[in-house]
Amino acid sequence: MIPWVQLDSARTPDGGQELRLKRRGSEFSIMLGTNELMNSRLSGSEEALAKLSCQKIASHRQPRILIGGLGMGFTLRAALAELGNDAEIVVAELVPAVVTWARGPMSELFAGCLDDPRVAIEETDVGHLIRSGPTAWDAILLDVDNGPEGIVHESNDALYSLAGLVAARTALKPGGVLAVWSQGSDSGFTRRLKQAGFALEEVNTRANGKRGARHVIWIATNGSRS
Repeated sequence: MIPWVQLDSARTPDGGQELRLKRRGSEFSIMLGTNELMNSRLSGSEEALAKLSCQKIASHRQPRILIGGLGMGFTLRAALAELGNDAEIVVAELVPAVVTWARGPMSELFAGCLDDPRVAIEETDVGHLIRSGPTAWDAILLDVDNGPEGIVHESNDALYSLAGLVAARTALKPGGVLAVWSQGSDSGFTRRLKQAGFALEEVNTRANGKRGARHVIWIATNGSRS
């Protein structure tokens, strides 16, 4: 069997933990300690996050999309495939090294999508962009950490709090969508989404097509367009 080779490492923003980029043949993995955060063979649920969201805003003209978390680009590439040339996608990535890896050792995975004229990369906390102004986005897609029960960065918890969800709803245009990826279900998070005023759909999906681990995507809608 081909062994894993570590290509690089980077500290989390608080300096408390280490992310490691590994490769085995054509397969990539990003690890946090003993936890695998993502693997290039498992893209199904991240792609579903984009597809389900874009379907909800298919009638929106010149849609603006905010993606929290670049990762291995699965969500970004799926969104680009779903959206027209009039779309704008901003990706917020908190760890600068992840952007460097996307343009370097993992560039074959990204297949040039970072150079798509519809895409802008912001090396910042997605929460900062959410709070930067009201009715700014048609869709906000959060693929941050492992979901509402984060393990990478404590500040991610604020995104999933009631106050964070209210801020996200404020940042959405009428008929906008907040879509959240999670490793598993979370009844408390579902309750907070409803408390924040969202109409809610909870979708179970697989990490790899019809196989692999079961993941959860919340599709939370901000009212309707007039």
